[in-house]
Order: sequence, then structure tokens, then C-alpha cells
Amino acid sequence: MTEMVFRREDVRAFRFVRCGFDAASGEAQLVYAFDDGPELVETVRFPAAPFVLDEARAAGVERALRLLHLIAGVSYYKAAVPREIRIDSYAIDADTAAFLTEVYENGLGEFAYRNGLDLRGKIRFPAERVAPAADAPALGLSSHALVAIGGGKDSLVSIEALRAAGIAQTVSWIGSSPLIRACAERTGLPLLNISRQLAPELFEMNKQGAWNGHIPVTAVNSAILAVAALLVGADQVVFSNERSASYGSLIPGTGEVNHQWSKGWQFERDFARHLRERVAADLKYYSLLRPFSELAVARQFARLDRYDGHFSSCNRNFHILGERPAQRWCGVCPKCHFVFLALAPFMPKPRLLNIFGRNLLDEAEQAPGFDALLEYQDHKPFECVGEGKESRAAMAALAQSPSWREDALVARFRREILPQLQAGELELAPLLVASAEHGIPSPLWGALRAHFGA
Repeated sequence: MTEMVFRREDVRAFRFVRCGFDAASGEAQLVYAFDDGPELVETVRFPAAPFVLDEARAAGVERALRLLHLIAGVSYYKAAVPREIRIDSYAIDADTAAFLTEVYENGLGEFAYRNGLDLRGKIRFPAERVAPAADAPALGLSSHALVAIGGGKDSLVSIEALRAAGIAQTVSWIGSSPLIRACAERTGLPLLNISRQLAPELFEMNKQGAWNGHIPVTAVNSAILAVAALLVGADQVVFSNERSASYGSLIPGTGEVNHQWSKGWQFERDFARHLRERVAADLKYYSLLRPFSELAVARQFARLDRYDGHFSSCNRNFHILGERPAQRWCGVCPKCHFVFLALAPFMPKPRLLNIFGRNLLDEAEQAPGFDALLEYQDHKPFECVGEGKESRAAMAALAQSPSWREDALVARFRREILPQLQAGELELAPLLVASAEHGIPSPLWGALRAHFGA
């Protein structure tokens, strides 16, 4: 092979070359390129092949595959962020182009901020001047949910809520994490593990100075599971993104930058509509936890105990599956800090310490990390954590608890931070009330509210 040479400043165009799916093997290929450079081939493998698809379902899979091709391209586009975007082998209409521009601009918000780039108004997908696409047909999908699992508390709360509501479900994930597999197996439900292999050239590009950083991975995974749902005939793709995901970090001089934009309500609403109108009329996409705060989800998780020794929300230490709970939590990242703080008001202290293997709130040196969660002299971390008001309310509740009030960081909060806060913004109860903003199907919503006691 000729050695690849990549100079991001020389790139003029990013190309969506083609995409294809082999029903016999279950393998999808997503092909991209910069200018006339080498093809970048990403492979997604769906288990349980061969797939026997009638004409209508095969056409639906093709529509879903093109959407996946367009969204997954963000992993490659970001390497050079050229002004020109080309789609070589099919055309898109103006509505689809506008949706993709929204996904790329917002989903690459943190990437742009960290790299000192301004992408607003510079990402333009080429829309063909064609008549608006006809609404997608219903494909006769079965009442069944593909539920995304990430190994953390949120997806486990969703899985148990769907189980309580009597919804048939398959626990689904992308990648080879042993921790996610262990959590998935613990549910005792049918499993679907999809593999995704990025084009190897991307890693070489990174070594040669490609722009790099955070992408809207939930958007990519959502598109992968939409394809999977059509292949297996399921009518629902369910994620577990709560309402706090819609709010980003407020950066002085910059404004709001949302690390988890594709977990937020705007993406969920617009992606669900695109699937319904452009892919399959009977394919539903929603987050089961959208009406709830992180604290409400934490309260619900505290009512479970079957996953204490299996779950982890720690991104930094996520690849390690140890025999003891402490090995699944690094204890120093924003996710560890927030999950510990969110669970503390609702869980007996010995149980929480057993899960983490340590008391993070009694480690004085961790004060800066918790200050960021509180948005005290710092902004909210670029991580999937709750809003500052949730962290402040949780800490205020602990400040009144005999079990927690003398721990180093709780005592410091009482002394130094609490006097600067307004009493009205420290109440826990209002944060546990469900919101009306969600896309949950009506019959399920009633059962879910009862299950949460909301």
C-alpha cells in the first residue's frame, strides 16, 4: 500500500461516496473520501444474517442506511472540516439537508470550541431541486423495542420500566465493551450486539494532524439502531436520555456549548420526525427518560439493586471490568462525581460506598471537580452530567443529612457555598416532577408515570 499523506489544509471537499448493505452477511459499508483521495470504508455488522426482506422493507432499509451514511460521516468530515460537501451516489432534499446541517453544527459544537473553530453557517449539505419526498410508508413492523444500553444507570432504569409495562424488548448495543455485555446479560432479556469498525485510515489521519475531538455519537448510534430495527421488524428504538441532556455548558464569551447535544430533545424530536416521514411511518424513536431530571432517574435507580455490582457510568475507566465495584469507577472524573452525588440523597450510604469502593464526598482534594458540577467558580463539565441546579439541590439535601453533613466536601459546601445561594434554588422536590416535553407514546406514558411515582 502507498503510504497515506494527509494535510487537512489542502482538503477542498468531503465526499459521501456510496453505501451498501448485504442481506446475506448482515454487513453494511459506508464509504467516504476527501477530494480524490483514498476511499474511507466504515463497516457495520448486524448479527442474525441472512435477512429475508420483502420489497417494501428492503426499500426502508435502504432509506435508513442512507441516513446512517450521512450521519456517521461526521466522524470523517471533522478531520478537515472543508467548506464543500458532495454526495456522489444519491440525492437528498432540502429538508434532509437542513436536518443534517443541524446535526453537524450542533453535534460538533464542543469539537469546534475546543479547536478554536467557527462552523456556524459553514456546513452546507447539497440539496437537489427535486419535489419534496413523499411521506414514507408504514412497513408493518411488530410491536417490539430495541433498547440501547450503555452500561450506566439510565438505560437500566429504562429497561426495567419497559419490563414493568409489559413491552417486549431486545437490549441492544454497539461495540465490544465487556462491561456493557455484562450489564446486558444481567437483564436476562434478548440481546443484540452490533459491531462498528471505523475506517483504519482515520487513525493515520489523526497522527498527521487531522482535526480531532468530540462527535455526536448518540446520533450515529441512533441511526445504526434504526437500520437494525427495520432488519428485525421492530417498531421502536428507545434511548435513555433525560431532560438535563438538553442543557449545555455556559462558556463566558462563547455561550452555550452542549457536549451531549445529540442526547437532547431537539435532536430526538427532529430525528424521530425524519424517521417517521422519510424512512418508515411506523418506526418510533424516543427517549423513555426525557420527561425526567437526572435526580429523578437516580431516585428510580436507587429502587433497584440487581445491578449494583455490574453498572458503571465512568467514561475514563469504562473499558475495565473488575471483580470489585471499585474497579469500575475511576472516582476522579465528572461522571463519577455526578453519579455519586446524584445517588447519595436516595441511597443508603453503605450501599453507595460499596458500589464505588470509596467516599468521594470525603476527599477534600476533589473539591474542584464537584465545584464544576455546582457551577461554582467554574462551568459545567463537558460531560453527560446533570444541570448545576440539580447538583446544588443534591448537595443541599446532603448538608441536612446526619449521614453526610460532616464529610469533607459537604461540610465545605455548608460553610463556603451554601450561604451564597438562594434558598428557593436548593429544593429537591420540584426537580423530581416530570415534564410534559417528550416523545413517549401515549399509552406507555401513563404506565411510566405510575412506575416512577411522578
